[in-house]
Amino acid sequence: MAVFNLTYSDASAFILMGIPGLEAAHMWISILFSTFYIMGLLGNFTLLFVIGKEQMLHKPMYLLLSMLAVTEIGTSTSVVPKVLCIFWFNLKGITVGGCLTQMFFLHAGTVMHSAVLVTMAFDRYVAICNPLRYAIIVTNARIAKLGLVGLLRAFLLILPLPLLLSRQPFCANRIIAHTYCDHMAVAKLSCGDITVNRMYGLVIVFVIIMLDLLLISLSYGLIIRAVLRVSSKKGRQKALSTCTAHIAVMMMSYPSSLLSTLTYRFGQGIAPHVHIILANMYYLLLPMFNPIIYGAKTGELREKLLKYTCRM
Repeated sequence: MAVFNLTYSDASAFILMGIPGLEAAHMWISILFSTFYIMGLLGNFTLLFVIGKEQMLHKPMYLLLSMLAVTEIGTSTSVVPKVLCIFWFNLKGITVGGCLTQMFFLHAGTVMHSAVLVTMAFDRYVAICNPLRYAIIVTNARIAKLGLVGLLRAFLLILPLPLLLSRQPFCANRIIAHTYCDHMAVAKLSCGDITVNRMYGLVIVFVIIMLDLLLISLSYGLIIRAVLRVSSKKGRQKALSTCTAHIAVMMMSYPSSLLSTLTYRFGQGIAPHVHIILANMYYLLLPMFNPIIYGAKTGELREKLLKYTCRM
């Protein structure tokens, strides 16, 4: 409690309240959060280790999986350790600079995650619709370049969010009813006009997600058209089976991201703790389940994972 009082008196700090209304359950919730976080770290680091060690996995698809793993480690680590500090040690204070930095990394990670999913859709499109030229079109070098483009896009699009907020005057009440520094949660503490912040945040949400979903839908529209032209049922099933892991990850990622964003901005009737738990689940469940999904659905990777598991 001494730390809480100290941070409260610091005029340059924000106070993250955790999950308002469920303070008594913070310790129990922390067990769930820490379990998911550790499982996500273990899964993604194992994925990176196996892909790095096995020469036969040095292929474009596994390079994309590595990008996804690094992105998920980064986004979850930008959120969860601070959440656990709140739950376990009551360390609720965070400096303005620390808050804006956390905001940048978690939102940039989300945009980068979406860019990797779009690139994966492109990879599946070429593999199914133009298999004879796959090795020529989809190379490690080209995937690496697309990854850099996605990283640059995330940096340039998200950087204005903390920069705009850094110029805002903040009121005396610096209490953030959240577990982390979400953009709109911080913006609402400003005493100034946040119209630009609000509009820019919505533009990012809808332009990025809608644009990426449009590109993914276009890829899968062409994939379905190509699959329907395959004469044998077995051939169609084989072609579609290579997409199941990607589709599963997308079905977990985009709906949860949109639901969290829309409930925070427009769901005034939803209890705050419900929104906060949903928002945290996005950064906990995706990193935990993605290695499991790809490990189970990708034959080569599953074989290598089992080999190292048996050795251990």
